[in-house]
Amino acid sequence: LGSLERMMGILTENFAGKWPFWLSPRQVMVVPVMPMFNDYAMEIKEKLHNNNIVIDTDLDAGATLNKKVRNAQLAQYNFIFVVGEKEKDGGTVNVRSRDNVVHGEFTIEDITEKLCHLRDTKSNVDVLE
Repeated sequence: LGSLERMMGILTENFAGKWPFWLSPRQVMVVPVMPMFNDYAMEIKEKLHNNNIVIDTDLDAGATLNKKVRNAQLAQYNFIFVVGEKEKDGGTVNVRSRDNVVHGEFTIEDITEKLCHLRDTKSNVDVLE
């Protein structure tokens, strides 16, 4: 193996698959509570993607909310945004981490700023400040 492959192996072992936000290939998952909020989820995805945040949406209408959140946790997404009627009306997202810590509601602009700061500082701790 080359030195690059060795370093990737060391990092993978060190982080045990829970990559820090700035290095993670799966940074954010948006989970709408019902299919009627899929458009709002896609709007959030577009806004964060324009700020170079790696973001996906789970638009599977057949899965329950708990199943979607659990799948995102198992896939090791750093943050999971749950959106519904309350969030759509307020222009916010409800943020939780992959460790099931609920951080509460943030406006889209505020969470974008916090995630960009987290990415740019290259911190090994996923703390929203």
